[in-house]
Amino acid sequence: MKFDRKLIAGIFAAAAVTVSAAGHAASVEKVTGAGSSFAYPIISKWASAYKEETGIEVNYQSVGSGAGIKQIKAGNVDFGASDAPLTVEDLKDSGLTQWPLIMGGIVPVANVPGIKPGELAVDGETLAAILMGKITNWNDPAIAKMNPDADLPDLKITVVHRSDSSGTTAIFTNYLSKASEAWKSEVGEGKTVNWMSKGNLGGKGNEGVASYTGRIKGAIGYVEYAYALENNLTYMDMINRDGNRVAPTSDNFAAAAAGADWKGTPGFRVVLTNQPGENSWPITGSTFAMVHTDPKNPAQVKAVLDFFKWSMANGQPAAAELHYIPIPKSVAELIESSWEEKINLK
Repeated sequence: MKFDRKLIAGIFAAAAVTVSAAGHAASVEKVTGAGSSFAYPIISKWASAYKEETGIEVNYQSVGSGAGIKQIKAGNVDFGASDAPLTVEDLKDSGLTQWPLIMGGIVPVANVPGIKPGELAVDGETLAAILMGKITNWNDPAIAKMNPDADLPDLKITVVHRSDSSGTTAIFTNYLSKASEAWKSEVGEGKTVNWMSKGNLGGKGNEGVASYTGRIKGAIGYVEYAYALENNLTYMDMINRDGNRVAPTSDNFAAAAAGADWKGTPGFRVVLTNQPGENSWPITGSTFAMVHTDPKNPAQVKAVLDFFKWSMANGQPAAAELHYIPIPKSVAELIESSWEEKINLK
C-alpha cells in the first residue's frame, strides 16, 4: 500500500494545531474582571460555583463602574463591568463590546430610629429635595405627608453618597433627573455629581454607602437591593411613575424591565429608570459586561465568554435568590449572537 507523504504530513500538522489550540484554551486557569459594585454579590456567587464546577477562577474586583471601564480600556483586566453603559461611539473608539449581565433595583436606605424596612415611602421629588439639602430633617412636613402613620423623629438628615465614579450613581441620578426638574437643572446625572447638601458623606462602593448609612443615625443613602438586605438596612418604598406605592421586590424590578427593547437598541444601551407600569420599581438598572472585540489574548476572552454563558444558563436561580432579575433566555440568545458577530477569537 502506498501512502501520500504530503497528505500524511498535512494531517499531522493539522492535528498538531488542534492539540496546541486545545492546550492553549485549557491553560486558562484564571480570568480577571473589575468594575460595578452593584453586580459584585452575584458575580462573586457565580464565580464560586463556576470554580467548583470547572476549576477556573474568576477574580472580580468591586472597584466601581468608572474604574472598571478604565481598567478594561487599558487592557488591565479580561472584562469590565459597568452599570452605566458606554455609548456606541465610545465602544467603537475603544474596541469594546458590551452586553447586559444582570438587572436589579437600587433602593433608598435610611437610618431612622424606630422605623423598619418598608415603613417609609417617598416620591422622586421629595427624595431629590432631601438629597439636595432642601429637606434637612426627618420630621419635615413633606415626608410626614406621605407617611401619616410613621412616628418621625426630630432628627437631622445626613446624605450618604458614592465617593467613586459609580454606575449605581449614574442610574440613581438618571432617575432623579426624570423625577425632579430641580434636580435635573441644578445637579444633573452621571457617574459622579456635585452633592449639594451640607455635611454629606461619600463612601466607596455600595459597600461604603451601606456601612456609613448603617452607622450614622439620620443617614439616607442608596444601594443595590442585595446590599440593603445583607447589611440589614432600612429600605424605603417608592411612589412610582404611575403614582403607586411599590416595594423593592424582584417582581417589581422585573415589571420595570418587562418592556425593554434589547434587540432594537444599539449596544444594548437600555435604560430602565422611571418606567411606566402599575408595579414598576422606578430605580431599576442593568450591569453591562465589556470585553475587547479584537483581544490580544483570545483564549482569555473565550474563557470570559464561557463563564458568562455558563452564568446565563446555570446561574439564574442564584441571581433570583439575591433579588436580581435573571437574563431571559431570548435575551441570552441575542447576547451570544452578538459575541459571534463582534468578537474575534481567532
